[in-house]
Amino acid sequence: MKSLKTLLYSAALTTVATTGLLFVNQSQASAATTYTVANGDTLSTIAQKFNGSTELVNQIATTNNIADINMIFVGEQLTIDADQVATTPAQTTAPVVTQQVATPVQTPAPVVQAQPAVQAAPVQQAPVAAQTTTTTSSSKEWIAQKESGGSYSARNGQLIGRYQLSASYLNGDYSAANQDRVADQYVTSRYGSWDAAKSFWLSNGWY
Repeated sequence: MKSLKTLLYSAALTTVATTGLLFVNQSQASAATTYTVANGDTLSTIAQKFNGSTELVNQIATTNNIADINMIFVGEQLTIDADQVATTPAQTTAPVVTQQVATPVQTPAPVVQAQPAVQAAPVQQAPVAAQTTTTTSSSKEWIAQKESGGSYSARNGQLIGRYQLSASYLNGDYSAANQDRVADQYVTSRYGSWDAAKSFWLSNGWY
C-alpha cells in the first residue's frame, strides 16, 4: 500500500498538469477584437496593424459584410480576428472615403464664338444630345438591375437601396429621390458618367 506522502505527491502532479493544459488551451483560443476606423485607414493598413501583412484584408471584409473593400468609413467598427488569416490573396484597397456625399465634378462651360446672323445652328445637334442621354439612362438602369433588381428598398448589410449605396452616403434619407440624386453625384465624381461606371462594373463586378 502506497504511503500518504506518495499519494499527495501524485495528486499534486495531476493538478499541475491539468492546470497547465487549461492554460495552454485558453492561450491558444483566438479572441476577436473590435477596431474603430480612423481617418486615413484602409483595410490594408488595418491588416498590417494586426497581422504585419495584408493577408487579413479579405477575412476582415467577409467578417464585417463589406461588399466593396475600397469603401470603409471613419468611425465604423470592425470585428477583427488576427488568428484567422484569409486563404485568398489580399487586394489593394483605396484610402478611406471621409466625405458622406461626393462633390460633382464641374465641367467648364464651353467657349461659344459669335457667328454671323445668317448662319443657322446645325440641325444634327439635337439628335446627338438625345442619343447620349438615352445611353446614360440605359447604363444607370442596367447598374440598378445588377445591384438590387431595381428595388429602392433592397438591403445588403451596410448597402441600401436601388444603387446599393452606403448608409453614410445617403445620410439617413432613404427616399427614392435622394437615392437617385446621391447615386448621380457618386457616379459623376468617381467615373464621370453612368456609361463609364457600367464599363467599370463589367470589368470588376462592382462600381
